[in-house]
Amino acid sequence: MAYIPPHKRHSKDAESPTPTPESLIPKFERNVQLRASNTKADRSGRIIYSNYAISRWFAVGLDDGNGDTSSVHLKPVSVESVERKTENNEVKGSPWSSIAENILPDLLSSFEKVRAETECKDLKDVKPVMVARFGKILFQGSPSMNLGSVSKSCVTETILSKLRRTFYTSLPAAYTGNIMAEVVSKIGVDFAEVKDVFQVKLSDSTQPDSTISCKCSVKDDKKLRLYKAKLSPVRDMFIDISCLDMGLDLRLALSHKRILTSMTEDEMQSIKNLIDSAVLDPDVKGGLRWPFGKATSGDRYSVVGIWHTMSTAYKNSSIRLKVRYADRFDFISTYGEDSKDVVLKLKGIVSGLLEQDVATHAISDMLKDNLSLIWRHFLRCEPFLT
Repeated sequence: MAYIPPHKRHSKDAESPTPTPESLIPKFERNVQLRASNTKADRSGRIIYSNYAISRWFAVGLDDGNGDTSSVHLKPVSVESVERKTENNEVKGSPWSSIAENILPDLLSSFEKVRAETECKDLKDVKPVMVARFGKILFQGSPSMNLGSVSKSCVTETILSKLRRTFYTSLPAAYTGNIMAEVVSKIGVDFAEVKDVFQVKLSDSTQPDSTISCKCSVKDDKKLRLYKAKLSPVRDMFIDISCLDMGLDLRLALSHKRILTSMTEDEMQSIKNLIDSAVLDPDVKGGLRWPFGKATSGDRYSVVGIWHTMSTAYKNSSIRLKVRYADRFDFISTYGEDSKDVVLKLKGIVSGLLEQDVATHAISDMLKDNLSLIWRHFLRCEPFLT
């Protein structure tokens, strides 16, 4: 029987069920609770957490303005209904100020720990990154919790803290189209570049807690070529904010990237051989496949995932905006999906944090300015969520 790659195999059941929010959560997030003393990585290394990673959730936008969730009710949703149209409620007050005050201590603490670790280990090629992501926070109950009864009763912070959550970032085409057509001119960013990139994710048996991300491009000969390899980023802080008066929720995340600089010629050649053996195939998720036996290099490197991303970027001195279409396939879970998402890189805040003598109030002011921009242009978007 001819070999069929996992991502081209068909189930005996022709109509597979619609993926649920629970099925979209990495196995790590489903089975492990974050604790500061543990190394944190899911099985494929897609998400890696530092030992001091901070994870928080809170809600803003309630009528009484004090963050009390007693007037909120949960209701079951499908993934498709994340893109529903919501009521157009006006924002009361300036929630970005309270958000900035709420998260500033965590941001400063996380950044100082990143700085101390990199200076201690003399890691000159580590780059901190802070981003804002937009989507919907989905809560999932444990098997011991009856979500049906929870959804009919008032929700408290205690109840929500017991629920697992995931941040679903796939956005409607109308939303991403409006960002490019209207928002970029309003927030003062200039066109930077368009990129069509394949990211091949490799496991390394000598570094089980990391993934090597290989950025590749397609040359005129229709062959994939490697131009950059780096370790997967390490997440240091992620704060999910349910924006109850708005169309979307917000995630603020701080991580640090690690560039590969010490690879031997043999190691680099092994990785290049893996990349060179890939075959372009638009009919499979991720757009790439490997001939039988060619998705591994010896007993060290193996292909564990593919991302084909087409993105348009805009920037100014303090922010970088990326509107991205991604076609993904994960070899570990054999699950593939495509999505449109928006990422806002907060460069000015990171630059400020890198300054040794920066005043706390200066970081706070930059954070408030960025959150104000986000609130007015990225979260107030109900007409574009249908």
